[in-house]
Amino acid sequence: MHTDSNHSFVICAYRESPFLKECIQSLLRQTVKSKVLLVTSTPNQYISNIAKNFDIEYVINDGEKGMVQDWNYAYRQAKTKYVTLAHQDDVYSNNYTEEIVKEMKRAKNPLIAFTDYNEIRNDKIIKKNTMLQVKRIMLLPLKFRVLYKSRFVRRRILSFGCPICCPSVTFNKDILPEEVFQVGYRSCEDWQAWEKLSKLKGEFIYCTNTLTYHRIHEESATTAIIGDNVRSKEDYDMFRKFWPNSIANILAKMYATSEQSNNLDKEE
Repeated sequence: MHTDSNHSFVICAYRESPFLKECIQSLLRQTVKSKVLLVTSTPNQYISNIAKNFDIEYVINDGEKGMVQDWNYAYRQAKTKYVTLAHQDDVYSNNYTEEIVKEMKRAKNPLIAFTDYNEIRNDKIIKKNTMLQVKRIMLLPLKFRVLYKSRFVRRRILSFGCPICCPSVTFNKDILPEEVFQVGYRSCEDWQAWEKLSKLKGEFIYCTNTLTYHRIHEESATTAIIGDNVRSKEDYDMFRKFWPNSIANILAKMYATSEQSNNLDKEE
């Protein structure tokens, strides 16, 4: 079995997710093996036992706590050129590493690479719904390799929302800043990161194969944040990075309606 020493998965674990084992198993089943680390700021026996049972490195964040802080800490733990921050509830196709690293190595100056994805709702794989379709349409320009380098194209895409699935992203640490995510965001921390990175010289690589499965469930951070209206405020802040206030306000209201797709009862 081939091992790629240039890539690692860092799993961000929180409390006692019933889906953590499934996530780890998907990483260990990769056709190309990577280093796997498990990082948490909420250490407990459940997580430590899982790390021990799967014989993977276990790191505790004793510093500043919070989702963004945890992600930045996890990002720093990776010693490889390429790193994927794996979300504890999500699942990866067996050939994720093989395909994503191949695309990164094929590029001249890759910043990030990301894949298409399906959702997991109530233990069912959802391949198509309104939100997934909209995101795929938004990303259509990046199906063309010649546009990977275009800062204009990726900023225009991001000016209408965030179609990039965060757990599907692999980062090139050799050319990216030490801290990718900005403290202060609870909902749009990924969109904010892509907006910041979109200004850099380099390539945004879109792998159109479905290699990531993102789980939507009642205890997910996204669902909780939508429930307390934090997201609508942050959406407006993000749209203001691209548009005048009046247009940003309209887009934020439209975006808020689309967020209802995170309701577990809505699969279509």
